[in-house]
Amino acid sequence: MLTATYFFAVDLGATSGRTILGSICDGRLQQRELTRFPNHIIQTGGHFYWDIYALYNEIIRGLKAVADEGIRLTSIGIDTWGVDFVCIGKDGGLLRNPYCYRDPHTEGAMEDYFRRIPKERVYEKTGIQFMNFNSLFQLSAMRSHNDSALEAAHKILFIPDALMYMLTGESVCEYTILSTSQMLDPRTKRIDPELIEAIGLKEEQFGRYVKPCDTVGTLSPEVQRLTGLGAVPVVAVAGHDTASAVAAVPAQDEHFAYLSCGTWSLLGIETQEAIINEKSLQYNFTNEGGIEGTTRFLKNICGLWLLERCRKEWTDAPQDVNQVNRDAMTAEPHRSRINPDDPRFANPRSMVEAIQEYCKETGQPVPLTYQQMARCIFESLAMRYREVMDYLRELAPFPIERLHVIGGGTYNQYLMQMTADSLQMPVLTGPVEGTAIGNIMLQAKAAGLVGDIFQMRRIISQSIEMKTYLPAEK
Repeated sequence: MLTATYFFAVDLGATSGRTILGSICDGRLQQRELTRFPNHIIQTGGHFYWDIYALYNEIIRGLKAVADEGIRLTSIGIDTWGVDFVCIGKDGGLLRNPYCYRDPHTEGAMEDYFRRIPKERVYEKTGIQFMNFNSLFQLSAMRSHNDSALEAAHKILFIPDALMYMLTGESVCEYTILSTSQMLDPRTKRIDPELIEAIGLKEEQFGRYVKPCDTVGTLSPEVQRLTGLGAVPVVAVAGHDTASAVAAVPAQDEHFAYLSCGTWSLLGIETQEAIINEKSLQYNFTNEGGIEGTTRFLKNICGLWLLERCRKEWTDAPQDVNQVNRDAMTAEPHRSRINPDDPRFANPRSMVEAIQEYCKETGQPVPLTYQQMARCIFESLAMRYREVMDYLRELAPFPIERLHVIGGGTYNQYLMQMTADSLQMPVLTGPVEGTAIGNIMLQAKAAGLVGDIFQMRRIISQSIEMKTYLPAEK
């Protein structure tokens, strides 16, 4: 029996976060959730912010829990959502809580930026899907609005990098999280200077470049005192949560697509090189950084955010989301369909009204009950996955034989079966907690416990339960 090696993973999503204790022992991965907490969007002064201090405090709380159990950590890793960032002043202090990507200050920011550098040139340089909240356009909007935090910024750190900075005092810029910004050249793996100089920024305002499995630093003396831990190393994992999740896909070869199914749906493939051409621009695909130099060629799709928002409005629906899913199957099939990526669904005042208005405008039966609306959402997502998969088949340099689904959406067996039926392709689900698993396994790789991505994925496949959905015969 080998002694377990312990890793501390911080996994922060757009609605909640958690800390996880992971261990590798006898070739198998084990994990245990230590703490879970909400990640609130703060609305004040006409803007939406993240509470970076609250998130830091929750990390400290999780580390204290480890110290209380007398566990010796090998390392700490942090992953979060993409694009958002923190401005740091010359004195090292955080200048303000960071804007949330759903803040309206980026409305019109893309069009304004394209007056400096044309859209086609931006895509040719970055290969990133155009979304108005990409970091490049957030920074452009802040510059246009004479934002005081940006004016005073000595460093600009993405969210996982900012939290590592708060733990260690080291300013870094991790590759996978940088790749969400629309500022990275995927060929050079560096920030494109022309893109940021157009808004008055310089490459040195971002931290030193690190890649997954690089050591950032150790816990600062202050954090050691706060937590009761020693100088534990903080390791750069795949800082973008989707990159960590894709690292956990238990695939046996390259002939697969993946779907990270949660608040967002991210559907794509893993390639050795970025795919940047007229078709990828036309279909608005993105090339984001993966582990071991791979590229995640994917498309962002509005996911179960639609259901999450509706559930907050429904007064007659069960609190149990699994019961809502079951109830949806009692509604008439294929009654109404929406485009989940229509801009009206980004952050409406009422998601229920937005869906009903869409159906009314498109001449479809309007969903009136929560059962009808939930079924409409599930069927619409499955059909959208098929549309995007058709694009992927056209662009992929290899045949796509199956879809691996990771994330909380795998609990919805009805959506998974609809997806298999829609794609006419086997759908394999698991791991549910792919992001945390990828985070832990990358720390294990940094510690020398695993050699490469294939060994990582073998260990993961041996450590989790998977389920396969086969398409129904037509």
